Amino acid sequence: MPITKLAHLSVRTTSIEASRQFYVDVLGFKEGYRPAFKFPGLWLYRGGDEADYGIVHIIGIDKDDPQGLKDHLGDKAESSLNGSGAVDHIAFLATGLAGMRLRLKQAGLQSRERTVPDLGLHQVFVEDPSGITIELNFPATEAADGEPRV
Repeated sequence: MPITKLAHLSVRTTSIEASRQFYVDVLGFKEGYRPAFKFPGLWLYRGGDEADYGIVHIIGIDKDDPQGLKDHLGDKAESSLNGSGAVDHIAFLATGLAGMRLRLKQAGLQSRERTVPDLGLHQVFVEDPSGITIELNFPATEAADGEPRV
């Protein structure tokens, strides 16, 4: 099986500061490195896991410039961001990009891909049957190795 572990969960919010206070001040996560995405946010880590990619990703909505977020993760109505509707996506670390592409094609599922160069990750986004976005993170070398996209 290509899934190696749960990578992170992402929460989309209109209040980064309230989320930061809850996850950092109340739960004890620590703010850490986050790539320079074109939308606001935080990556939160537990102590000692800085080699990973954070456990909780807080995704902020920039009402003055929402396009960066829309381009990267898609659009969601603010009215839907309550309760579990605020869980933006669930991410897994994985291997076997070519095989996953084939399985997605065989299942008739649409996906979108992008590489985060400063992290060495190639991401595949697909929706599960309930409409939850699943992010699969493969080593970027698998995409760079010329594996065919099917």
